[in-house]
Amino acid sequence: MDNNKESQRLKAAYEGKSSDSWLYWGPYLSERQWGTVREDYSADGNAWDYFSHDQARSRAYRWGEDGLAGISDPEQRLCFSLAMWNGNDPILKERLFGLTNSEGNHGEDVKEYYYYLDNTPTHSYMKWQYKYPQRAFPYDDLVAENGRRKADPHSMEYELMDTGVFEEDRYFDVQAEYAKGAEQDIFIKITVKNQGPEAAGLVLLPTLWFRNTWSWYKNVKAPEMFGEKASGDQAFAKISTSELSDGGPSAMTLYCQGAQDLLFVENETNNERLWGVPNATRFPKDGINDFIVHKQKTVNPDLQGTKASAAYYLKLEAGGSQEVWLRLSDQQHLTHPFDQEFSATFEERIQEADAFYEAISPIAHEAEAMQIQRQAYAGMLWSKQYYNYVVADWLNGDPAGPPPPEGRGRNMQWSHMYASNVLSMPDAWEYPWFAAWDLCFQAVVFARLDLEFAKNQLRHLANEWYMSPGGAIPAYEWSFSDVNPPLHAWASLKIFEIEKAQTGKGDFEFLADIFRHCLINFTWWVNQVDADDNNLFEGGFLGLDNISILNRSNLADFENRVGHRVVMSQSDGTSWVGMFCLKMMEMALILSETNSKEYSHLVSKFFQHFVFIADAMNGIEHRSKGKVKLWNEEDGFYYDFLTVYDNPVEYYSVKLRSLVGVIALFPVASLDLSALGDDCANEIKEKIDWFLGQHPELIDQVKTTKADNENELLLSFVNPDRLKRILSRLLSESEFLSPHGIRGISKDYEQNPFYMEVDGIGLSEQYAPAESLDQSFGGNSNWRGPVWFPINFLLIETLRQYHTFLGHDFQVEYPSGSRELHCLEEIATDLSKRLIGIFQKDENGNRPVFGGNQVMQQHPDWNQLLFFYEYFHGDNGAGLGASHQTGWTGLVAELLNQTKVMSHEQQKV
Repeated sequence: MDNNKESQRLKAAYEGKSSDSWLYWGPYLSERQWGTVREDYSADGNAWDYFSHDQARSRAYRWGEDGLAGISDPEQRLCFSLAMWNGNDPILKERLFGLTNSEGNHGEDVKEYYYYLDNTPTHSYMKWQYKYPQRAFPYDDLVAENGRRKADPHSMEYELMDTGVFEEDRYFDVQAEYAKGAEQDIFIKITVKNQGPEAAGLVLLPTLWFRNTWSWYKNVKAPEMFGEKASGDQAFAKISTSELSDGGPSAMTLYCQGAQDLLFVENETNNERLWGVPNATRFPKDGINDFIVHKQKTVNPDLQGTKASAAYYLKLEAGGSQEVWLRLSDQQHLTHPFDQEFSATFEERIQEADAFYEAISPIAHEAEAMQIQRQAYAGMLWSKQYYNYVVADWLNGDPAGPPPPEGRGRNMQWSHMYASNVLSMPDAWEYPWFAAWDLCFQAVVFARLDLEFAKNQLRHLANEWYMSPGGAIPAYEWSFSDVNPPLHAWASLKIFEIEKAQTGKGDFEFLADIFRHCLINFTWWVNQVDADDNNLFEGGFLGLDNISILNRSNLADFENRVGHRVVMSQSDGTSWVGMFCLKMMEMALILSETNSKEYSHLVSKFFQHFVFIADAMNGIEHRSKGKVKLWNEEDGFYYDFLTVYDNPVEYYSVKLRSLVGVIALFPVASLDLSALGDDCANEIKEKIDWFLGQHPELIDQVKTTKADNENELLLSFVNPDRLKRILSRLLSESEFLSPHGIRGISKDYEQNPFYMEVDGIGLSEQYAPAESLDQSFGGNSNWRGPVWFPINFLLIETLRQYHTFLGHDFQVEYPSGSRELHCLEEIATDLSKRLIGIFQKDENGNRPVFGGNQVMQQHPDWNQLLFFYEYFHGDNGAGLGASHQTGWTGLVAELLNQTKVMSHEQQKV
């Protein structure tokens, strides 16, 4: 792998100084900073309303920036992105537009068509594309119609294409490409194509600006930016910056070939427009917008400021295209910035990108699979963002600003948190903030692209300025105290295994580092998420949002209704901790190779803890004496369980067949006592044998042994017979098995909705394959039917682990009721293909991901451009939710690495 240029650059980047690194400039600009928690200084915590899309063009951001196809240095001090105007819109297109959380039946949702086409780990080459309508962008129509549809939960979202704005192909394709010539020397090529039937004009505004780091403090001087228009035989204009005195990028110059104008303003708020009070500057942030759209004199004629655009007034014939060349460089006095080096650099970087992806991918010669994987990787890389959130400063307010309002206290228990890192985000628009369990999946995918970045992602969230003093890992910025599944141990093991497969050796130092942090986090789970100290765990929504009949993150409302304390013992919560136990045991086993004394006793510790959790999960010797049982013997499935502390105490099994019962399969590990190294084997065997002897009544439920080797154990909540019972439901097409993966809940509830009563209160739930029918909680996503990649990915991995131990002779019907027997490896492979098939063309040339959108299905200018949605229709595989959540849906790239995938044509042959 290190034989290609990109891999060599990546290795050197982690060995050198940050400012001399090819990683220094990257796509670290988010696509939405407005409507985020960080910009919310309101009393009621309504972030979407406090800082709106309408305000964003006029109001300086405090904690970050946003833009189209944007790049920045790693602390977002200096930023570059595109702006444009079609001559009809009421505002410049400077940033992406979408619905706020309350404006649609899905909730927050971007209403634009843009694509990540390519990217490399050092961002030596990047490619991005945007489809910009030539008609006026239908901002008001999108809000109004989605508002109307919100009243009917069965209606689908109203999308941009539904407005008719793309009819007759009246739009521009705007493509941005970046190729680095050196660490801080970036060649930029913007290609605009008129796809419409008539000539059309576009104002293109490549924009360079400083993030506002001065307005929030007293007596802090703003940096400087100044321009120089083309003159004489010089065919380019220049926008140059001063050197930042307090760190940041070098003094930079943006060379603008053929620019027709330079427009300068200050990156400061237009107080007059927003609040009706005098401005601090004559040329505020939205001055370029007002100059272009309204022909006002709102730009600085002296060509000075902290934000500047080069203006290109393009006139394109039908089908015509034009390239705009720019160069952002720390070389200040180039006389020929656009010589033959410009085109040659792009050609070279593209070839290097091809070589890099061929080196890391086993599917390099399968064109469609490679296309899917490469765009998935591109989405992962484009979604790296600088994330800045110093909670104490945010709570206290800014020295130069007014004191924060009374009642403002979101995340106040996290005042220690100091986030200032480039992080992998689930989505650069809809989720421009990290989520703890999303990040674990993302890190696993990144391990094949950039091992050090993948490792650092796990380190960031586990270190002391993210992790709480009590050991909690922050969930996401809307509520750091919420609880995500504890996947740090799993992700670190996956990264260790991937590195070992790639290089022949694993990183024991990294594994030990994460193990130490996970010890703290595991202790927090045991102490804080086990309310009754009985090894049954709650945890709240645990990432599954609205999958339950109750809001598991807030049972207080239901407690008020019944008038008593209520505890929900969660099948998934208990299963996640069981999985955590086994992954910690596996990590300790691996690390005992380097230090047997330190880690050998921890192997038996987590082995024992897993056994006690399994006992609670299966309810055999549980201290509630059998009244709380997550396993239902009659149904052959695991369920959540409610305890209502009335007098007498009442117990309710929530017999809803959903993923919370499927996750009970995930805690699984093989332990071969005879294969342990000599240094630690005796100690580990002695402790485990002692425990087996002391608790024989507990062990049989969690271990399966090899017939020919009693020292080889399979540890899990389920024995082979119970596994078959669960799989008979899971692999049934009338329940969980869809053509494109495993659904969130059983399809049986579509015609027969689930219903139960708790203390006389009726509770119901219905299968919904697309958008949620119930928005009472978790309304911006739906776990009640659709296919979600992360759970499917873990299930596939789990089936392969069972297969490795149980072998080819262990077979079940697949699909259930078909009388066709298959081993678990064959089933795992087929599930992988079903998920990958979401993005593949069928015999009609259609991709399930595009659903009923015939333009995307059939039009040659659309059907090669992929979206990696948040989740997928439970019956037909159409993409739903966030359209660019490559985050965990990027797991398709890892599935492609593991699975031999054939195109439809190959399958026919």
